[in-house]
Amino acid sequence: MIYLDYQATTPLAPEARQAMVKWLGGPDSEAFGNPHSPHRMGRMAHAAVEVAREQVASLFPAGGRVIFTSGATEAINLALRGAPGEGAIAVSVIEHAAVHDTAQASGRAHLLEVDKEGICQPDQGLPDGTSLVCVMQVNNEIGTVQPVEQWAEQARAEGALMMCDAVQAYGKLPLAEADMIAISAHKIYGPKGIGALWLRDGIELTPVQTGGGQEQGLRSGTLSPALCAGFGAAAALAKARMEDDAAHVETLWNRARDLFDGWTLNGSAEHRWRGNLNLRKEGLDVARLMSDCREVMFSAGSACASGSGRTSHVLSAIGLTVPEAKSSIRLGFGRYTAIAELEQAAAQIKAAARIQE
Repeated sequence: MIYLDYQATTPLAPEARQAMVKWLGGPDSEAFGNPHSPHRMGRMAHAAVEVAREQVASLFPAGGRVIFTSGATEAINLALRGAPGEGAIAVSVIEHAAVHDTAQASGRAHLLEVDKEGICQPDQGLPDGTSLVCVMQVNNEIGTVQPVEQWAEQARAEGALMMCDAVQAYGKLPLAEADMIAISAHKIYGPKGIGALWLRDGIELTPVQTGGGQEQGLRSGTLSPALCAGFGAAAALAKARMEDDAAHVETLWNRARDLFDGWTLNGSAEHRWRGNLNLRKEGLDVARLMSDCREVMFSAGSACASGSGRTSHVLSAIGLTVPEAKSSIRLGFGRYTAIAELEQAAAQIKAAARIQE
């Protein structure tokens, strides 16, 4: 099989797997302690968690703290539900459902539009008394890079906080300035089941769940040292390989654009993470295409919405008609994608597409 769905999840890096093994524990191991216990085994586990916290924090702007969560969705909910203020929550129309639906549930959502390139331009006014602005750094469906820095400046000028979903940017690009940043380990070659919320120094949130308050009083529940260790190792590796990974993705992008010459790109080609190639071809039956290319793992949209039958809200937001959106595919590639794999996948996809003509 050829895996081209890196926006949905990434393969676990061998270095991350190795870091986790010790902390999976066993009856003959001393490395299965509860990191919140005061005895020696607990302190050992706690130390492993704190090493991982430092590794994850090293990719954030200076001055802040990392709260481990079960993933970016929990981090986003903590940020939006726990943030101070009762004013509007301004969110771009292309946000992930974790942001969009949480803002809508508050009854205070204000939508920020995007242009046809998929960019949320910071020339839109904010409602008076806005409490929170949410603009993602890299869109998960079309890969467009958003002007988060400008939105953060506008938020500060209005006395609002800025929350950024950096799930698709963390470990790949320098992170934009914000007050709160949500990330997920399994998008950077780390394990599933863990993410984090970074808080700028001085930002105080209200806990949204009750319990032991293990994570700095904001998040309750026993942390997994194994997941933390894997996350930390993946973050350290991403930091060390950021330039090399970006260069490899750039090479893949250029080759993919040549291979899919004649297909239409969805979203900006310039302001984009090159590991995301969202394309459309007139009249393409994507469901049939995926059935005919079962050895190639790619997406008809974001994995979070697959199977819903709904047209992508992101593709609709950039002005695509329903037929255009439904004739679109997303190819995602990264560190472990080989040029030969990409070429084989493209040959299969194009052959299947020609059969439909």
